[in-house]
Amino acid sequence: MYHPTTRVLAVLELLQAHGRMSGAELARILQVDGRTLRRYIVMLEDMGIPITADRGRHGGYALMAGFKLPPMMFTDDEALALSLGLLAARSLGLAEAAPAVASAQAKLERIMPDSLKWRGGAIDDTVRLDLRCGTAPPTNAALGVLSAAAQVSQRVHLRYLAPALLAPEGAARPARETGRDFDPYGLAYYMGFWYTVGFCHLRGGLRTFRLDRISEVRPLVAAFQRPAGFDALEHLRHSIATLPRKFAATVLLQTDLESARATLMEYMGLLEQTADGILLHSQTDELAWLARQLASLPFAFRVVSPSELGEEVRRHARRLLQGES
Repeated sequence: MYHPTTRVLAVLELLQAHGRMSGAELARILQVDGRTLRRYIVMLEDMGIPITADRGRHGGYALMAGFKLPPMMFTDDEALALSLGLLAARSLGLAEAAPAVASAQAKLERIMPDSLKWRGGAIDDTVRLDLRCGTAPPTNAALGVLSAAAQVSQRVHLRYLAPALLAPEGAARPARETGRDFDPYGLAYYMGFWYTVGFCHLRGGLRTFRLDRISEVRPLVAAFQRPAGFDALEHLRHSIATLPRKFAATVLLQTDLESARATLMEYMGLLEQTADGILLHSQTDELAWLARQLASLPFAFRVVSPSELGEEVRRHARRLLQGES
């Protein structure tokens, strides 16, 4: 059952959403008669909200063209979604997120009734999200420019600081900054970092760049065609899972594909359905780490290759049986 004040505000929301509505339709939605509806319209006009009324069979009510509506009104569920969104923003490695979130919260609180303010405060005080960030971008500029460019398929030029590498003889090669034209297909936040995925014209292929290593990005007067249905996060997960490392391992999992996907993190590797079970194709720099991950699985498995991984699994099992950490 609507409260009278809520009905008045509901009239405004309905006209805002639908543009023009008949009196009969408004009365039916609000569960009132025509006389009561006209009283609500007068109340809105007394509040300074100009409403046009057309009489006759095809008449109805509408907000006056060009009228700037007052601050937005939110339902309980909408306020909950906004509060959770602002809470998540602080944890996503965004530069200057804290003051921006505080400012947005202050603006929302000015237009919210006390009951919704209390709900938002409860979320902020009691809810914690495990969205640990690695290294945040120095500013939000790259995120803003790249997301806008990806939306309209506009090429950009970016300068990127590649990480320092180890030379074959063990000496560290200094980090190098390079410039390149880039077609951003999309962006993703994964495992604590922001990434952009797209076509790199310097390398002539699909590449992924971390936003915290981008020192400059500017739009160019050039367009590109983004592949239909491209999913930046899915591409990123696949790239990390198949990144060549020191050891390539294959493990047969005695379970079904759904259970394997639910148990293993994406970065563990690629899963393949076979007649004997699920094959896990994994890349790792440390066999002992992979052995510990496999030992924690809730289903049986068999190491196919390399044999050194099987030895690490047995070694870890012996430590567990002996009560060693």
